[in-house]
Amino acid sequence: MTNTTGGAQPEIQVVSPVQGAAVGTTTIEDAVVAKIAGIAARDVSGVHALGGGAARMVGAIRDVLNTTDLSQGISVAVGEAQITVDVTIVAEYPVSLQKVADDVRAAIHRDMVELVGVGAVEVNVTIDDVHVPSDDEDTDEAPTA
Repeated sequence: MTNTTGGAQPEIQVVSPVQGAAVGTTTIEDAVVAKIAGIAARDVSGVHALGGGAARMVGAIRDVLNTTDLSQGISVAVGEAQITVDVTIVAEYPVSLQKVADDVRAAIHRDMVELVGVGAVEVNVTIDDVHVPSDDEDTDEAPTA
């Protein structure tokens, strides 16, 4: 898999002649595909965050600076006729992990078809962690002396 931030990658080119319209090509960069996939995954109920531990740490810093990376935890590979999306998520507790993964796949596939115009999409979901709401409460409390 090629990460969205590294190296030269092929872009998606869609040729769509419309009757009476100018003819040309549309090029969609991999970073755009990754951002769309990230937005779709974040909107799924049961997804707490995207990315592994290090990515979430960097993401927390970016959030403080108000420069959220919507493609965090997303890696895309664009081929001639297919897009492969790898997504790493943190699921909420207690949700069905398989249901969350299936919902993430469905949401990303739907947005790739609707927004990018590519129907052949493979979505691989990795669940990196489970977020327990009590974890937030423990970090908010000040230690007692």
